[in-house]
Amino acid sequence: MKRTILIIGILSIVVVFSSCKKFLDVAPKTNLSEEQLFTSEVGFQQALSGVYGQLASNSLYGDNLSMGFVSALAQNYSTLNSNADVALQQTQVLNFASAEVAGYTNAIWSASYSAIAAANKIIANTETSRSVLTDNAYALLRGEALALRAFIHFDLLRMFGPEYTAGANLKAIPYKKEVNENAEIPSTTADVVQFALADLKQAEDLLLQADPIVSSDLRSRRNKLNYYGVKALEARIKLYSGDMDGAAAAANVVINSAKYTFVTQAAAGAVSTGLLVRDRLYFNEQVFMIRVRDILPTVQRYFRFRGAVGQTLTRTTANFNTLYETTSGGGTDFRYLYRLEQDGGSLFPSKFWQASTATTTITDNLLDQYVPGIRLAEMYYILAETAETPAMGVEYLNTVRQNRGLSNLATDITATALTAAITKEYQKEFYAEGQLFFYYKRTKTLRMQFRNVDMAPEQYVLPIPDAELQFNPNYGN
Repeated sequence: MKRTILIIGILSIVVVFSSCKKFLDVAPKTNLSEEQLFTSEVGFQQALSGVYGQLASNSLYGDNLSMGFVSALAQNYSTLNSNADVALQQTQVLNFASAEVAGYTNAIWSASYSAIAAANKIIANTETSRSVLTDNAYALLRGEALALRAFIHFDLLRMFGPEYTAGANLKAIPYKKEVNENAEIPSTTADVVQFALADLKQAEDLLLQADPIVSSDLRSRRNKLNYYGVKALEARIKLYSGDMDGAAAAANVVINSAKYTFVTQAAAGAVSTGLLVRDRLYFNEQVFMIRVRDILPTVQRYFRFRGAVGQTLTRTTANFNTLYETTSGGGTDFRYLYRLEQDGGSLFPSKFWQASTATTTITDNLLDQYVPGIRLAEMYYILAETAETPAMGVEYLNTVRQNRGLSNLATDITATALTAAITKEYQKEFYAEGQLFFYYKRTKTLRMQFRNVDMAPEQYVLPIPDAELQFNPNYGN
């Protein structure tokens, strides 16, 4: 049976499960077949836009893998309330057996592999339909699709796979390189890392020659997994697997490119009136960001007052003072001063309360439709963590602190103190972005901030969805 491709602004591939097999199917919204789609460069571009559109869905980075589910796992919010309408209550207490958590993990798993399948279609057709693409288009389309495949698989690994040092040789998740109906033996944690890095190496080689961001400052390339996004992701993955030198080298490529600059206090604290728009996302620091065109309903549901205290996602003023260390100099932190705001008498995180000027005409420059994927500060944190000495590491950390309105830490710092300082920076910088839980997991943090009990190792590993386990018998020992 010929598979048709759904194109309504984005490409959507639905993962369908049955009792004996799982296969990729597509809803027949148009008569445009896969063969027709990949007969022109425009068709390839539509398909790639579809993958980015899937990333922006609420199942993935438009909610669950950014401000929602994964941030709640990291204890960013206090959701314990008798009101049944409060989101993510079972997630906060890490009740992985609950229907709530199962619903989120099922959605993340299904949507992720759907997006991977779409990327795989593009990758395959860049070869079988190579003749319809210019050399430049081939490099961009294939490079981005390979990078996206690595990006999605790695986040699935960070969520559903074991921590690397203890579980490198344990089964983790399937690394899907083809679209087929076959149950695939899950790759080990180490193999997933190597597959992802291999995809990134191919992407790097392709994008270095073709990506406009290498030779210009095109802002529109920030919402694509561009060449520097590939190097930043490489740094993240190599740090995860313990390759300190490799992580530092990749992070330095991003920093030394001088493509990304820290937000100024004027931009971070601007009053959102007239032509002044407060930049809560720190736009110029975004190495890769995901455009979420319909982000507003999610932001309003999570972070706006809804008639009573405790019905939305936030923490107490005392908690925020602890987070940003206001009693020890943290009261000048831009993230504290300009990313927490009152609404209905309650304090809320306002990172996603973005606005754009009425005169903005270039839609790629809008501030109110993005979530961060990889940001500049993380590259400095990686360099701090991989530095040869604590004194060298703290210099990288101080670069971020200086650009957040904070004083420098002393350079005669111990390794233990540096690790604690890096942890505090992750807690502040990535609040409500979804990265903190993965940091805690990688560093085997015993007690997450604002959680009163120690973590067991298995609490950092989300359960593989039942539908996948029923379909795929290969997860057993």
